[in-house]
Amino acid sequence: MPGSEALAALISAAERRWCAALPPARQDRYLASRGLLRQCLAGLLDRPPEAVPLWSPPGAAPLLKAGLGHVSLSHSRRHVLLAWSPEPIGVDLEWAERPVPALSLARRFFPAEEAMRLQALPPSLRNRALLESWVRKEAAIKWQRSALARDLRHWSWDGERCELHHLQQGWRPGSCCRSREGWLCAAVGSLLDQAIWG
Repeated sequence: MPGSEALAALISAAERRWCAALPPARQDRYLASRGLLRQCLAGLLDRPPEAVPLWSPPGAAPLLKAGLGHVSLSHSRRHVLLAWSPEPIGVDLEWAERPVPALSLARRFFPAEEAMRLQALPPSLRNRALLESWVRKEAAIKWQRSALARDLRHWSWDGERCELHHLQQGWRPGSCCRSREGWLCAAVGSLLDQAIWG
């Protein structure tokens, strides 16, 4: 990965201003994610990184100029997952061994039927099953451009049927979840059969 000085040279003037206004602890992550995103998009769009028409203020989903596709990104610790697609896409990233109170999270945030399926699993499998469901749902919320607090309970993942389903809207977007070097990487979108995981 390029150093922070190289990444700083890639971001736009607006991104530099937004970065400077962030707390110091968040500046490096913002700089790295936007610099890397611009670097990757420059190759796809055949233009210099600083000329990529990207609107990406902190805390907001990144947007490309109409007609140039869709992007999504996710951070966790010092890792970032980036995606581009000609159609809307969402991604999420989570440490696969993260300890979580699986049953209490499922009861609180998951639809009742999915929470019961998780409860029926052996304890040794629950944590991983919950995290795989969670990253798919976070990716779906980014695909949908919604909010976690508003929509998490309405998304259901059925691992046996390999189906992600929005219970209110009826959406059933394509989704995939891969494990890479201890990380769960999920993507949601209509073109996932053509996705390239680099």
